[in-house]
Amino acid sequence: MGVAARLSVPRALVLWAALGAAAHIGPAPDPEDWWSYKDNLQGNFVPGPPFWGLVNAAWSLCAVGKRQSPVDVELKRVLYDPFLPPLRLSTGGEKLRGTLYNTGRHVSFLPAPRPVVNVSGGPLLYSHRLSELRLLFGARDGAGSEHQINHQGFSAEVQLIHFNQELYGNLSAASRGPNGLAILSLFINVAGSSNPFLSRLLNRDTITRISYKNDAYFLQDLSLELLFPESFGFITYQGSLSTPPCSETVTWILIDRALNITSLQMHSLRLLSQNPPSQIFQSLSGNGRPLQPLAHRALRGNRDPRHPERRCRGPNYRLHVDGAPHGR
Repeated sequence: MGVAARLSVPRALVLWAALGAAAHIGPAPDPEDWWSYKDNLQGNFVPGPPFWGLVNAAWSLCAVGKRQSPVDVELKRVLYDPFLPPLRLSTGGEKLRGTLYNTGRHVSFLPAPRPVVNVSGGPLLYSHRLSELRLLFGARDGAGSEHQINHQGFSAEVQLIHFNQELYGNLSAASRGPNGLAILSLFINVAGSSNPFLSRLLNRDTITRISYKNDAYFLQDLSLELLFPESFGFITYQGSLSTPPCSETVTWILIDRALNITSLQMHSLRLLSQNPPSQIFQSLSGNGRPLQPLAHRALRGNRDPRHPERRCRGPNYRLHVDGAPHGR
């Protein structure tokens, strides 16, 4: 079936007109980087989520995949799995360092090659190496996370993106193979207090260093374990990358206890621009993909949904940190 046959007539006309405009205005885009969260017709067309799977054959799963992410998690559909082990973080006893980066789409933290940070346990059969920490957020409180819980969104979502280092040599190779990727998601609310790890990333001296696209700032002496709540449960399902090429090789792990940041920190995030300083300001907010159908995929959790009043107690409901100076 052709592209036009899969699209409604108005959408097809917009796509063809925009593609024609892109062919005549400005330099040819990099086909592997030619996407956006919002359809942009200001000078050059940049395809938003409805068009991702149509403009690049390598991204076809974005349009026709059956295990796409993000999803809305209905807690009544979560199957309690008492045999899920706790999550385990390995840092080699060292502090994390790396580069905080405004990519024009996300606030991204790229860890330095050393120390190697790994996650295992939970639903994971292999050890997965941290490749990126990504922050997504909305233009208003309560809407900004990609995933939802019982039809409710959160102000932001932190995604820790890992690749299977036991089977693959890098993130790119892992994204194309089975059991390739693991993404841990933590949700964020706006409140009067702030998570200590996120405070290091979002304090005024740091966040103002990445005001524009391609700005970067080096950070060190970070304790990643401080990002996680003291106790929590998690929900897991099989899904995809939520950016092109939408590869369906991701084990998602959603932490069920939200973090907090302050309203001032959230305001600072919304002042970040997706453009360089020479171009008009456009907020980085709203940088998430729309919800995708869960269909018949299984949702598993390590907490019994029949007894939501029970608190997370015991070693199965905390992060186990290998190599931490004082443990956790």
